[in-house]
Amino acid sequence: MRVLVLLCAMVLLVPATCAAQAAPTPQPPGGAGTTPGPEARRADALPVKRVALYKNGVGYFEHLGRVRGNQSVTIDFTSGQLNDVLKSLTTLDLGNGRITGVSYNSEAPLSQQLSALGLPLGEVTAVSEFFGALRGARLEARTPGGMVTGRLLAVEKRTRTRGDRESQEIDELSIVTDSGEVRLVELSPAVSVRLADRDLNQQVGRYLGLVASGLQQSMRRMTISTAGTGERPLFVSYVSEVPVWKTTYRLVVPSKAGAAPFLQGWAIVDNTIGEDWTGVEMSLVAGAPQSFIQQISQPYYVRRPVVPLPENALLTPQTHQAALGGGTGTITGRVTDSAGGILPGVTVRASAPGGAVAGEAVTDSYGRYQLTLPPGTYQVQFLLMGFQTPRLAEVEVASGETTEQDASMRISGVQEAVNITAEPPRRQTLMAPAARPAPGVAGGAAGGVLDTSRVADRLASLQTAASGRELGELFEYRIKEPVTIRKNQSALVPILNSEVGLEKVTIWNPSGKNAVPLAGVWLTNSTGLTLDGGSFTVLESEAFAGEGLMDPLKPGEKRLLSYAADSAVRVDAKTDGGPRRVERVRISRGTIVQTLQDQERRVYTVRNEDTAPRTVIIEHPARPGWILSPGTPRPAELAAGVHRFRLPVEPKKTATLAVEETRPVQTSIAISGMTGDELELFLRGPGANPAVEAALKPILGQKQAIAAITRDLAARKAEMDRIATDQERIRENMKALKGSAEEKALVRRYTGQLVEQENRLDVLRREMTGLEGQRTKAQAELDKLIEGLMLEVTL
Repeated sequence: MRVLVLLCAMVLLVPATCAAQAAPTPQPPGGAGTTPGPEARRADALPVKRVALYKNGVGYFEHLGRVRGNQSVTIDFTSGQLNDVLKSLTTLDLGNGRITGVSYNSEAPLSQQLSALGLPLGEVTAVSEFFGALRGARLEARTPGGMVTGRLLAVEKRTRTRGDRESQEIDELSIVTDSGEVRLVELSPAVSVRLADRDLNQQVGRYLGLVASGLQQSMRRMTISTAGTGERPLFVSYVSEVPVWKTTYRLVVPSKAGAAPFLQGWAIVDNTIGEDWTGVEMSLVAGAPQSFIQQISQPYYVRRPVVPLPENALLTPQTHQAALGGGTGTITGRVTDSAGGILPGVTVRASAPGGAVAGEAVTDSYGRYQLTLPPGTYQVQFLLMGFQTPRLAEVEVASGETTEQDASMRISGVQEAVNITAEPPRRQTLMAPAARPAPGVAGGAAGGVLDTSRVADRLASLQTAASGRELGELFEYRIKEPVTIRKNQSALVPILNSEVGLEKVTIWNPSGKNAVPLAGVWLTNSTGLTLDGGSFTVLESEAFAGEGLMDPLKPGEKRLLSYAADSAVRVDAKTDGGPRRVERVRISRGTIVQTLQDQERRVYTVRNEDTAPRTVIIEHPARPGWILSPGTPRPAELAAGVHRFRLPVEPKKTATLAVEETRPVQTSIAISGMTGDELELFLRGPGANPAVEAALKPILGQKQAIAAITRDLAARKAEMDRIATDQERIRENMKALKGSAEEKALVRRYTGQLVEQENRLDVLRREMTGLEGQRTKAQAELDKLIEGLMLEVTL
């Protein structure tokens, strides 16, 4: 309860704090002996008038002040800001004057600046090194024994031993006097040395100045010089690196029946740029335009090539041929502001019909521009941050001619926005009256018992301090009242207070951390504004209920948010896999395509132990390739990777949700590659169907016939191989026989066998030729049957 009181007090007092902060801060009186504090502004400083902060860590700043005559103004930056400022700076004299120059203190490396001096000294120098760099210089050394004047010969370190044998290292100067005498001077606290050479004294002074400037390299001062007559406004804008502004929300769920929930948004803004923001117009932009850092504030040196002088000079003048074709034309002109002041740095863009950019130029320091374009008709627009964008349509460009087109630009004013009118803070007590204050409580007159039923009503009555509008892909919260934030301080600014659509739910995701049911809400952004991403805190029944994170929300978008664990809900999930079945068979151009279905059923069992009903949102994984079966309830929402099912659960009851899914899987089989046995097995498998069997039976018969011919060919081929092997054996035996009568009889016998075998081989060759022909014919008939078969059957 005490935490709630402190929270409410903080919420109610912040607007008053902002209002007090916006009031001018009294300045200390001047006068003799008065030292202005750190809050005092320099007379030549140009104040910040507008700040726009972005989510990518950059801010857009506008300074606006008045100058008189040839006055110069200054703006202080940090070294980290300067690079961004230099690549985005825009300066405009909005009266009868002009900008004559912009300068800032350089940040060349100290070692490089020291190397430009004539003294060989580093950033850290000892006394002996200092005098060593002054060799040959004229010195005056005042010692206890008198004055020694002359030129420095050397500086040496010597070790001196005292009477107690304690050694001490000392520095000793060798000085050659005007009379040629060499005097040794020991450097001690009793000795002072003066540089008698004026130029050398100035060099030492510059050295010490450079070393001192290294201590202040974090601060950079930019000076803007102007020239003109009378008093006139001066405008400066730039982009700078700043801390990212943060968003935090309060989601209030009232306990009163019929009361609408509402969302309160706050922006946390940090000022770390080294300058106060006093009474500035502030915009907070939800978006991240492209931006980068480039070290252009540091002097950059490159090694240049050495090019020898030419040996011959081209003395004879020469001419060049004219260009062929229709030539080009020119658009030129001058760009000014509404008061007639010149506008340098304006981007001038010419677009051809259809929107294609044909040319682009930037105005110079006199506001002039020039575009060279092919002949045609163009639309010309003028772009400069902080100014409205005028467009010139139907600008004709003729070959060889120049078209004059001047333009005037006005500073951007307040554009239409979704405004929420702020009301002045009203004093209202949140305490119910009590008979008497509790003893010992400070401020007894305001004592009492906290009436928490009025907290939600008071929070809902608070008004936002910002208006919102779309900026292309970005969204801007523009603070309605001027804001004051001192340097190195932060502020909490209310930017949203609106009713929202809200449904309390319990969220369960089986893949979540520990798979714990989470208390959450289904939030509908009915504010009409884009909600930036950030943290949110839930207040329910005037008490803290939890907190979480929210991604950016567009108007009308619905989002599921979780903020706490729901200990009253238990969820159990079980998965059953079904058998794979064939759903469809399609035969086309010799290929059998089977469409099979994988089946899976997951049952969620939810138990509600609370005395209040629950709406449980079950996030079922949405897996690639799997689809919900017709008997499964329709999900309430499909998000990235999940189906969200809504399951109401009564108090002390159990409810179940069955989710059935199927996944189609296709397999392809080439009929020509199947054997008869494989085809016969397919007809007896899961894809068996009378229509499929009738279509494939002729093909099966033809494959069987071809298989029979192939077997006959194989048998004859095997017989021919056996005969060839036997003939080889007979011929080897005949080689071993001699000329006896028995051997001659055996030769005749072998010869007769060879003749019979050759006759059989002739018969086998003729039969194989016939079988090959039969198989070729049968294969052609099979190919014709396969090619002509078209069938699709749903099983």
